[in-house]
Amino acid sequence: MLLKFKKLIIAGLGAICLLSGTVQANTPSPQMIEQFKKLPKAEQERVAKQYGLDPSMLASPSGTGNQQDDFNNSQLINPREVEDEKAKEMREQQILVEEVAQFLKDQKDRDTKKLQPYGYDLFAGEPTTFSPVSDIPVPSEYLVGPGDNIKVQLYGKENKEYDLVISRDGSIQFPELGPISVSGLKFEDLRKTVSARIKQQMIGVESNITMGELRSIRVFVAGDAYKPGSYTVSSLSTMTQALFVAGGIAEIGSLRNIQLKRKGKLIGTLDLYDLLMRGDASNDMRLRSGDVVFIPSVGGLVSVDGEVRRPAIYELSKNETIGDVIHMAGGLTGGAYPKSSSIERYNQQGLRSIKNVDLTSDSERSVKAKAGDIVKVKTSSLQFEDAITVVGAVVRPGKYQWYQGQKISDLLPSVWGDLASSVDLDYAIIIREINKHGDIEVHQFSPSQAIVDKQLSSDLQLSPRDIVMFFNFSDDTQNRFELNTLVRERVEKVVQLVGDNSLSKDLFKAGFSQLENQKLRDRSQLGGVVVAQEQEEDDEALAIKGEVNRMMANLFEDPELIKLSGLMNRSELLYPIIMKLNHQSRSGTSVQVVAIKGQVYHEGMYPLPVNARISDIVSAAGGLKEGAYTSRAELTRTVTLADGSSITHKNIELLPALNGDPNADLVLKGRDILTVMTTPEWQENKSVEIRGEVRFPGVYNIRRGESLKDVIERAGGFTDYAYLPSSVFVRESVRLQEQLEIKKLADQLRRDIATRGVSKDGDVVNYSDVQMMLMDLENIEAVGRLVVDLSAISIGIEQADLQLEDSDVLYVPSTKQTIAVMGEVQYAATHRFKEGLTLDQYLNMSGGVRERADDGRTYVIKANGSVMLPSRSMWFSSEDRLQPGDTIIVPLDTEYKDNLTLWTQVTSIIYNTAVAFSSISNIK
Repeated sequence: MLLKFKKLIIAGLGAICLLSGTVQANTPSPQMIEQFKKLPKAEQERVAKQYGLDPSMLASPSGTGNQQDDFNNSQLINPREVEDEKAKEMREQQILVEEVAQFLKDQKDRDTKKLQPYGYDLFAGEPTTFSPVSDIPVPSEYLVGPGDNIKVQLYGKENKEYDLVISRDGSIQFPELGPISVSGLKFEDLRKTVSARIKQQMIGVESNITMGELRSIRVFVAGDAYKPGSYTVSSLSTMTQALFVAGGIAEIGSLRNIQLKRKGKLIGTLDLYDLLMRGDASNDMRLRSGDVVFIPSVGGLVSVDGEVRRPAIYELSKNETIGDVIHMAGGLTGGAYPKSSSIERYNQQGLRSIKNVDLTSDSERSVKAKAGDIVKVKTSSLQFEDAITVVGAVVRPGKYQWYQGQKISDLLPSVWGDLASSVDLDYAIIIREINKHGDIEVHQFSPSQAIVDKQLSSDLQLSPRDIVMFFNFSDDTQNRFELNTLVRERVEKVVQLVGDNSLSKDLFKAGFSQLENQKLRDRSQLGGVVVAQEQEEDDEALAIKGEVNRMMANLFEDPELIKLSGLMNRSELLYPIIMKLNHQSRSGTSVQVVAIKGQVYHEGMYPLPVNARISDIVSAAGGLKEGAYTSRAELTRTVTLADGSSITHKNIELLPALNGDPNADLVLKGRDILTVMTTPEWQENKSVEIRGEVRFPGVYNIRRGESLKDVIERAGGFTDYAYLPSSVFVRESVRLQEQLEIKKLADQLRRDIATRGVSKDGDVVNYSDVQMMLMDLENIEAVGRLVVDLSAISIGIEQADLQLEDSDVLYVPSTKQTIAVMGEVQYAATHRFKEGLTLDQYLNMSGGVRERADDGRTYVIKANGSVMLPSRSMWFSSEDRLQPGDTIIVPLDTEYKDNLTLWTQVTSIIYNTAVAFSSISNIK
C-alpha cells in the first residue's frame, strides 16, 4: 500500500514547463492546415491564440473522436497507519545496543578466560551411590575377614557344596570338619589351609575353594574432599574409588599428596598426576576397614598459558623444573615459539618480575619452578619467510615458495592452467618491499608477454616476499556471492543485517564505496542542480564499512580473502597498495601514485610503477575506449619548487606514445594525471522511446540535436486515434530536479514545524498529521514529467518543439472522453466529458465540495500536465474551456488544519501527483 501511495504522489512537480520563446504570427503551410483541422475545436482555438495563427483558418468541423469506454478513476490511496518513527528508532537502537553488548561480553569472556586447575574435573559432580565391581577375580593377596563368604565345592567320594561365612571371631564353621580359624589370612593362604584340612580328614575327597560375596568395609575420607565423611565401600575398593564416593577433591585440595592412614600411621601416598598423565595406578592402594583417606591442602601452583597443548594451573611436587611443568602441560604446540617464552614470578619485595627463557635450552628448562610462577609460551609469527603471494584473477591464489632466480613464468607457467579466464593479459603488478621498514615499490608487467612470449621486460625476476597481483579485464562479470557471504558472516558478529542485505546487495562494494569516500564525500547539490545522491550512514552501513576496512588492511595475509581476491575489482585490489604508498611518502618526495581519467575502461588512481611511462598507465586502465581522441591527451603535473609548488599542463600525442615513441611516451612522476579526451563530436549511443498511438512505436536511436518532431516523423506520425493533449513526456534530468525540490520542501517543512512547535504565538500543531505528511514527502520518488505541446508540434510550430535527451520517453494515449474530479469533494469520481459543462457543474456531479475544501483555489490540471487557474464562469472564456482528459482539483483548506505556510504546497503536491500517476501508470 505504501509503495502504491508513493507512486501516486511522485509527479506533483510534473507540471514544469520548459518551453520558452516569443510568440509570433505564423503563416501555415497546406500540410500544417491539414494537421490543424484534425485537432478538436477547443484545441484549435488554444493553439491559434498561443502561437498567433490566423483565426480565419479555424473554420473546421468540430473535433471528432471515437467513442471510448470511461476509464476507471484512479483514487488516492490512503497510507496505512505506520508506527511512530521515534519509538521505532528507539527500539531499533535498544536492540542494537543489546546485540553489541552481548558481542562485547562474549569477546571479553574469550579474551579474559581464566585458566582452570588441572585434574579436578575428573571428579566433577555430586557423589552418587557407589556400586563397586564385584565380578572380578579376587587377588591372591586379598586379606579375608569377618563377613566374607567362602564357597567350597567337594567332589570325588562325596559331592557337596557349602557357603561358609567368616564369623566375627575369624573362623568358618565347616559341617564335617568343625571350626577352622582363618583370621588374618590372605585368600591364597585360606585356600591352602582349608584344602589341607579336607584332604587330611576326608579321604578320597577333593575340593575347590572360591570367594563368594565380599564383605563391606567402612572407611573415612577426610581433609579437603568435596564431601568428607565416613563411607561404606567394598573390601576390594582402592583409594581412588573412595575419592569417587566422596565426590572428588575440593579446589583447595591436593591431587599430588593424597595420604592413606591406618591406625594413625601413614601407609602410603597417591599422586593423581601419575594416573591422569601416565596411566600409572601402582600407588592406588587397597583399603581396609577403618582406613582414612586424607586429602591435604594443595601445594604450590604454577600456571602455564600460551602455545601448549593443555593450558592450565598445575600443582608442584618436590623439585620440579620448568621443563617438567611444560611436560605436564602436554608439551608445545606446532605454533609455539619456545625461544621467546617467559616466566612471571614475585620477587622478595613482593613485586611481579618477568624473566625470558629459551625452552630449547636444556639449562633454562632445568630452572626450578616456584609457587606462583606464570609460564607463558609465545606464539610464532604468522609471517612467511621468503614466500611469494599470488592474488587476484588466478586459478589458485595463495602463498608459494620462492627460490633464487625464480621468474614470473616459473611461478605461473601456463596462461590457461594458472590464470583465470577473465584475467587482463596486459596488466599485472608486483609489490616489492625495498627496506626493513616495509616500504614498497611497484613493478608492472604484461602477463601475456611474461608467460607466453617470455620477454625479459615482462618476465621479471622475483624477490622474497613479493606480492604478484592479477586483475580481471572486466569488473562486471564476477559473481561476488561468496565474497558478500564472508562480509555478512563477519559483520553479523556485531550487528544483525536486515532487508535486502541478505543476498541481493553487494555488501563488499557498499562498504568499500563508503570507505573510499570517507574523507572526500560527494556533494548532494550544487547551485540547485542535482549532482549526486546523498546517503546517510546508519549503524548497519558503519558496521559494513568497518569490516571492509579491516579486510582491506589484511588483504594479503587473510587466507579467506586471498582465496576470494579474484572476485574483487581493480580499485578494491589496489586500495591497500595506494594507501601504503600514501603513508610512506615523506616531505620533499611525491606520492608514487598517478591517476587517469577520460576515455579509458577503468578510470581512477593507480600505483606508479618503477620507470613507468604513459603507455603503462593506459594499459593499467584497461586501454582506450572507442571514443578516445588519440591525437592529443593532457598530462597534468605537480612541480615542487623551493618556495611552493605549481601545476603544469602538457599536451601528449597519444597514438605515438602507445606505439612506443620515446619522445611522446614520457616517463611519469608521482601525482601525474593523464586525461584522455573524447573525439570531437563523438556521441555514445543515445535513444528515446515512443509509445502509444503512433504508427511505429518503439525505441529510436537519436543524434545530437535531434528534436521530438523529427523522431515522431520517423515513427510514422500519429494514428487517427491519438489524443495529443493527453500525451506524457518523461525526462531523467527533470526527475532529478524534481527529487531535489521535494527534498528541499521536506526540509523546509521540518524547519517550519520546529519553529511553530516552540513559538508562543503559534497554534497547536497536529504532529501526527504532520509526521505522516513529512514521511510521505520523504518517500516520494519523482517521475520527471515534462509538459509538451504535441498539438502545436504536429502542425509544425517550431517554438513548441524541443531537443531530445538520452532515455526520453513519450506516450501518446488514445482518445479520451472523461473529466476527473479529485480532492475535497463528497465523492471523487471520473465523469464522461460533455461539451459546454462548466467546472461548477462537474463539481456538483461529484456531490459538491466538503466543508474543509478551499474552493476558492480550485484549479485544473490539463491533459498535457499544465495547470490552469479558471475563472468562476466557463461560459465566456474559450481559453478556460474544459477538455477531455482534464482533472479538476479541489485542494484542502490549510487554515482548517493550522497556519503552517507550507501546507498549501504539500497538499497541492499530493493532489497533483495523483493526476500525474493516472497518466504515468499507462507507461509500461
